[in-house]
Amino acid sequence: MYRQPAKLAAIQRTNRPAFLGGFHSMQYSSFESVDRKFRTQALATAIGLALVLCGCGQKTGAVPADKGLELPLVTVVVPGLTKVETQVSITGVLSARDEMPISVEGEGLRIVAVLAEVGDRVRRGQVLARLSNAIAAPQVASLSASLEEARTSADLAAADYRRAQGVASTGALSAEDIERRRAQAANAAARVKVAAAQLAESRARLGRSEIRAPADGMVLTRNAEVGQTASAAGEPLFRLGRGGEIEMRGRVSEGDVGLLAVDQAASIRVTGIKNEVPGTVRLLGAVIDPATRLGTVRISMARDPNLRPGAFARANVLVSTEQKPVVPQTAVQTDYNGNYVLVVNAEGAVARRGVTISGTRNAGVVVAAGLTGTEQVVAVAAAFLRPGEKVRVAKGA
Repeated sequence: MYRQPAKLAAIQRTNRPAFLGGFHSMQYSSFESVDRKFRTQALATAIGLALVLCGCGQKTGAVPADKGLELPLVTVVVPGLTKVETQVSITGVLSARDEMPISVEGEGLRIVAVLAEVGDRVRRGQVLARLSNAIAAPQVASLSASLEEARTSADLAAADYRRAQGVASTGALSAEDIERRRAQAANAAARVKVAAAQLAESRARLGRSEIRAPADGMVLTRNAEVGQTASAAGEPLFRLGRGGEIEMRGRVSEGDVGLLAVDQAASIRVTGIKNEVPGTVRLLGAVIDPATRLGTVRISMARDPNLRPGAFARANVLVSTEQKPVVPQTAVQTDYNGNYVLVVNAEGAVARRGVTISGTRNAGVVVAAGLTGTEQVVAVAAAFLRPGEKVRVAKGA
C-alpha cells in the first residue's frame, strides 16, 4: 500500500488553512466569480419569465375582450323564388314514322328498269321498278285468246239449248236431247269461268313485274339495281316512308319516363340543322329495358325537307314550370343524413336545414323542398360552422 511521504503530508497540513481561508487567492477567486455569474444570470432569467407571465395575465384580465369581434363573419343570401322550368332531355335518331319495306312477290325475276331514287316523293301506285315479263306477257295473251274461244263456244251452246227448248212442246226432240243440250251449255259457261280465272291469275303475275308504291311517301332506301335477280326471300328492293312523315325515336331514363305525357311540346336539335325543329310527344314505350334501364319515346316532328332519317337528334321536353328557391352551389353541404344548408336565425345563430335538390342551373342549385326562399342562407364556408354557433352577417349580404 502506497504511503504518502511524511514531509509532503506535513506541507499539505501546514498550507490547508491558508488555501481555504485565502479568500483573495487567485485560484479560488476565479471559481467563485464564475459560480456567482451563473447564479446571477439564472436568477435574472427566472425573474424575467415571471414578469412576462404576470404581465400577460394582467393584460388579459385588465383589457376585457370584445366578444362581438370574435364571432365568425359570414356571407348570406336570401334566395327568394325563381321561375324554374323542369325539362327532360332525350337523345335518339330520326326515323320514318311508318316505314314500309317493298319486296318482289312470287318467283325471282330480273330487274330491267329502276324508276325511283332515294329521297323521291312518290304517289300511291307509282311504278318504282320493272321486272322482266318475258314469260308472263305471252301467257296473258294466250289465256286471253282462250277466254274468247270459251265465250264463243258458250254462246253457241246456249243458243242451241234455247232452240231445243222452243221445240220441246212439239215433240221434235226427245227429253234426252234437250237435257244434253242444256248440259253442253252449262259446261261451256263453266269453261268461260275457268278461262277468265286463269287469265286473271296471269295478269296478276304480269302485274308483279312492276314494283309499285303501296302508298304516298318518300323513298328512304333503294337496293334495286338493273340486271339484279329479285326474289321474295331477298332484301327489300325499296323502303318507303309512308306520308313522308319523320319522327324522332329516343331513349330516356326510367326516372324521367313518368314525367312525360303524350302531346307535350318538344324542341329538337338535329345534327346538321341550324334551327330547332318543333315536335310533339306521340308515343311512350310500355316497357323499360331491364339491361339499360331506359324507356322509349317517339316524337312527331314538323315537316322539313332537311330532315333525313338516321340523323342524330336531341330533344328537350318542358314538363313543368314552378317557383323554387335557387341557392349558390357552395351553400349546399352533404353528410350521412343527406343534403343541408345553414341558415342564420333571428338570434344570430346558425341552424341546420335539410333540403331536397331537384337540379342545377347556371345561377345555382334548385331546392325542391326545405326552404321557403325568405331565409338567410350561409353562402360560403358553411362547413366550418356548427349548428347553434353565433355569427356576424357581412354588410351588404
